[in-house]
Amino acid sequence: SIDEGEAVGIIGRNGSGKSTLLKLLGGVTLPSAGTIEIRGRTVSMLDIGTGFSGDLTARDNIFLNGAILGMRRAEIISQFDAIVAFSGIERIIDTPVKRFSSGLYIRLAFSIAMLCRSDLILVDEVLAAADRRFLEKCRGRLRELVAGGCALIVVSHNLGTIGDLCSRTVLLENGAIAAVGATGTVLAQYRAAR
Repeated sequence: SIDEGEAVGIIGRNGSGKSTLLKLLGGVTLPSAGTIEIRGRTVSMLDIGTGFSGDLTARDNIFLNGAILGMRRAEIISQFDAIVAFSGIERIIDTPVKRFSSGLYIRLAFSIAMLCRSDLILVDEVLAAADRRFLEKCRGRLRELVAGGCALIVVSHNLGTIGDLCSRTVLLENGAIAAVGATGTVLAQYRAAR
């Protein structure tokens, strides 16, 4: 279980079940056994920008993606300027996103998700293509959300990100929990086994 205001990392080798676990938690995939109970609103950043339409402008995609994430139109309107400012795409807000680089695409999608009210955020390696400056900005925003009571689950091969954001970490091996505990301890165990 994960408490309000807790950030949990999930690490493991490729194929260990990290992304599958997040898909189960995000409701993308149904469990074949057992149950998952989530209280509150969840924002999943598994495939960043899912639901974006390449022919629509960034402005239009903010409304489209916000609605997909469960935001009401009034909430999107109230957060619109903050989303644009966080993403840093003010100059190109009326450009179709099919003309965006992958980095700009990630900036826009992540900014929408970061400004959507949520109780749980699921993040799966989506920041891997972000530039360093934007990555630091996102880490700062994630810390703010956790401090405000939002729960966070992060899957990443970037152990620095896990170490920076998460107080507790789960190590998966072959779809099972191999270790769970304080992030520093679990990261040391993972590094030693590599």
